[in-house]
Amino acid sequence: MTTCASKLLRPLLLGLLIAHLLQSGCRYRGDAAPTAYTQVSAVSVGTDASEVFGIAIRDGVIYVSDGADGVIRRVAYNGSLDILASGLHTPSAIAFLPRGELIVADTGSHTIRKISEDGAVSILAGIENTSGSNDGPASSATFNAPVGVAVDADASIYIADTYNDRIRVIRDGVVSTIAGEKRGFADGVGASVGFDTPLGLSIWGNKLLVADSGNARIRVVEKDGIVTTLAGGNERDLIDGSLASARFVNPTAITVDESGRIFVADGNAIRIIGRRVLPLVETLAGDRRGYRNCEPRMSRFSRPSGLAIGSNAELYIADSDNRVLRVISNGPNRLAEMREALVEVDEQPFATRWPFDPPQNPREIAGTLGELRGEIPHENTPVWFHNGLDIAGAYGETAKFLRSETVLDPHATENFGTSRELLRMPLIGYIHLRLGRDKDDHTFGDPRFQFELDVAGKPVDLRIPRGTSFSTGDTIGTLNSMNHVHLIAGRIGEEINALAAIDLPGIADTIPPVIEDVSIFSADWTKLSRDGRIKLSERSRVVVRAYDRMNGNSERRRLGVYRIGYQLVSNGSPISEIDWTIKFDRMPSNDAVKFAYAEGSRSGYTADTIFDYIATNRVDGDSFSEGFLDASTLASGAYTLRVFAADYFGNVTSKDVVVVK
Repeated sequence: MTTCASKLLRPLLLGLLIAHLLQSGCRYRGDAAPTAYTQVSAVSVGTDASEVFGIAIRDGVIYVSDGADGVIRRVAYNGSLDILASGLHTPSAIAFLPRGELIVADTGSHTIRKISEDGAVSILAGIENTSGSNDGPASSATFNAPVGVAVDADASIYIADTYNDRIRVIRDGVVSTIAGEKRGFADGVGASVGFDTPLGLSIWGNKLLVADSGNARIRVVEKDGIVTTLAGGNERDLIDGSLASARFVNPTAITVDESGRIFVADGNAIRIIGRRVLPLVETLAGDRRGYRNCEPRMSRFSRPSGLAIGSNAELYIADSDNRVLRVISNGPNRLAEMREALVEVDEQPFATRWPFDPPQNPREIAGTLGELRGEIPHENTPVWFHNGLDIAGAYGETAKFLRSETVLDPHATENFGTSRELLRMPLIGYIHLRLGRDKDDHTFGDPRFQFELDVAGKPVDLRIPRGTSFSTGDTIGTLNSMNHVHLIAGRIGEEINALAAIDLPGIADTIPPVIEDVSIFSADWTKLSRDGRIKLSERSRVVVRAYDRMNGNSERRRLGVYRIGYQLVSNGSPISEIDWTIKFDRMPSNDAVKFAYAEGSRSGYTADTIFDYIATNRVDGDSFSEGFLDASTLASGAYTLRVFAADYFGNVTSKDVVVVK
């Protein structure tokens, strides 16, 4: 058996990790490792930061790439901020050469750049704005939107050539491919290896770790080009366990500390390998999208994309869609104490056209933010909030971009070939389209849409690389069988009502919502009799059946309302202000669906639409809670319960119900 073959057959999953930990000078001490990681906090990188992606630390100074603004930001030891370099094109991962120059994967320009200590920027490899896969002299080599970089002690620069699905290296001014050729999954050597959208890289002793995002695996590349899988498998999930049984969602960034522990930014979680005596994959922090600073397992992140180890073994995280630098440490962090990040919500309109041509012509609105999707109760299917604005069109009609934007998420497209095919730009998402192709599935020939084709030339998958730019009015695709564009407005995790975010020309709504019925229940959901006046229980629930309509919509179209509220009236005079308890100006958590809607509500996939709003509960953005009409504070007598339903355009309707205490 050849040496190469024997390497391919050796049991890497356990032996490689333990061997490396032993090689690290026996510094690994299981749970007694340098930090216990007890707290997640935030570090400001400037109030105008649009994205944080890559992180590198040198001499106590933190460097962060801002892919949206095309700059490298710098956070000094004392917390002061400045910009080292600008004029980049969607910079991604960054790493230092031994002499101090900063290497940048400048994804949008398809180049690898070098930044001197005084901020001068030059192209180290690649041809600006030219994609390709050529090896050779650095000045003539080409890349396809590279995202990951790592630098070895001998100044070798490793590149995750992300959309070529290759790992490449720059040595002595020459670019060569170490492993990978075609998209897919395969361990092996050289061109036989399959990667799928490799992103983060990290040096691990004399080996290279790869966050193979599309394959949901952590891969190991050795100097001789042998590639093996360290952890992960076919299923895409957040499952802890042994290296063989653990599963990843979307490994994006990877780094290694001095003790040999491996950290992975995975979806919206941070994972760790090597914290125990046996090599296990564990979730260190986060598990779903959001923003929360607290103890690690209860924290929330939104597309973490970069990782770096600080001088005190703390873990810094580029929390990309939250636009802030986070840190996991053992107690308070010196920078986090000085600056606490603020997550802002965009509230001003940022688009001014319809998604079809002519751009000024109004269309029918088919769905709004906050509407229920599904049916309550239904044990076998989930229910959720509709998170956007549906604008009706004809099957196969061409859809257009509403805003000039650049792709930031390396996996911006999802659900290819399904009715929910989508593209997520930084501020607007587009769903229910055949992206980059016509109704017959023929591609438009636009190179920004990178299709994977089968042997017959039929598209079977699509990637739109990070750093790809589109302009207002460019063609995005055609409507699929859903016959509408679903628009998501606002940054990921900060979605807002698209009627506020998009100034749609000629849109009009002079029709107030309709309140069909008002029902009152006791705290245990016993419906109170309506024979004459309703006698309130001590704690009552109010359910309002209502819907909205808009000018130009068909009679059958029922939309969700924007606000629900109520007040009590005595002898013709209100005894309280209107309490607007339910509001859909921002996207609520789907955990709040059953706080907003009562049993019997259904929409989207049912024959009829019923919106029964629980007016005594509260749902407003991230906050939601159960509530009641408290009759214990009322004097005995008759009252009018006045319920309200309002639309976004200010039309309000009300309905009165006589109640007694």
